[in-house]
Amino acid sequence: MRLNRVLLSTLLVVIALVVQVCVLARLQLPGAVPDLLLLVVLGLALVYGHTGGALIGFGAGLLADLAPPADHAAGRYALVLCVIGYLAGLARPETGQLRSATGPMLVVVAAAIGSTLLYAGVGQLVGDDAARHVGLGKLLFTAALYDLLLAPFTVPLIMGMARKSENDPMADSSGGSRVGTQRGGGLLSKAAGRSTGRLKGVKRL
Repeated sequence: MRLNRVLLSTLLVVIALVVQVCVLARLQLPGAVPDLLLLVVLGLALVYGHTGGALIGFGAGLLADLAPPADHAAGRYALVLCVIGYLAGLARPETGQLRSATGPMLVVVAAAIGSTLLYAGVGQLVGDDAARHVGLGKLLFTAALYDLLLAPFTVPLIMGMARKSENDPMADSSGGSRVGTQRGGGLLSKAAGRSTGRLKGVKRL
């Protein structure tokens, strides 16, 4: 990954994790907790593609696994976000530009449901049945609802920042220098042609 991608992704992931732990987790909403970290991974994956989405998802999930007050096995959420980031990156259009907001919202709903199911499934494998006590259906509904309500305020902003970080200002300057070189070459060739014509006229005289 490029350096600007790494710096932007790290900054957004850390901010999202702090907001989620210090603010969203303390709202005591019924069911699931709004997953701002998931939305950051989705927004970046829709711009950077499946490889970048997988790497960012793994790093964000691992950071969430190690940050207090996490009470689950380390690597569990890293696996979930790695898979979700990879799948979300596959939805990235070839042109890099989304024609409407319907696509990202569908990705958010699918990711919220998929991450909840995958997290619960991995929990069953390691012996964590906390989802049974809360109710899996309630978790799925509230996770999709909260993330969908939060997505319009976060995902477009994250995607816009990611696209700006992809723009290389040196590309314009290099392109300008190439144009100038081509123009200069054209002028030199024209001047050379004129001087050659003049020399031929002199020889004829």
